[in-house]
Amino acid sequence: MRLDEDQAQTRLVAHDHGVLCTMHPDRGVDAVPVVYAIDEEGFVGIPVDRVKPKASTRLQRQRNLETDPRATLLIEHWDADDWSRLWWVQVELRAVDDPTTARKDGLATRLAQRYPQYESQPFADILVLGIAGVTGWAAAS
Repeated sequence: MRLDEDQAQTRLVAHDHGVLCTMHPDRGVDAVPVVYAIDEEGFVGIPVDRVKPKASTRLQRQRNLETDPRATLLIEHWDADDWSRLWWVQVELRAVDDPTTARKDGLATRLAQRYPQYESQPFADILVLGIAGVTGWAAAS
C-alpha cells in the first residue's frame, strides 16, 4: 500500500535513524547509517559528531554533497515474524549550500534533545538538507 505524503512524513518524523545515500563521483552510491532531526520548516539535520571514532571530521558524505547536492534518506521498519508490519519511507533531499547559523543551531538543539549521546552537542558540523519529496510504502494500513 502506497503511503500518502502525510503518512510518510509522520513516519519520517517519528523514526530516529536511517540510511543516507549520496553520490561519490567515481564509485557511485555511498550509503551510510545516520541519525537525524527535522525542524518545523522541513529541514533535516544530520550530525557530524565527535562521539564516534572517525579518521576525520571531514566525511566523504560532505564531499559527495559538495559535488552533487542530491541525497536520499531511507528509513524502514522490518519485522521478521510479521510481514504485515513492514514499511519504508524514502526522502529526496537537497543539501543547503550555506545554511544559517540559526538553522544549524536549531537542528543541533533538536539532535541534543532526541539523542542523549548528543546532550553536550559534540558536533563538528551539522549537514543541513531540504526535503524535496517524501514517498513510502506499508504492507498494511
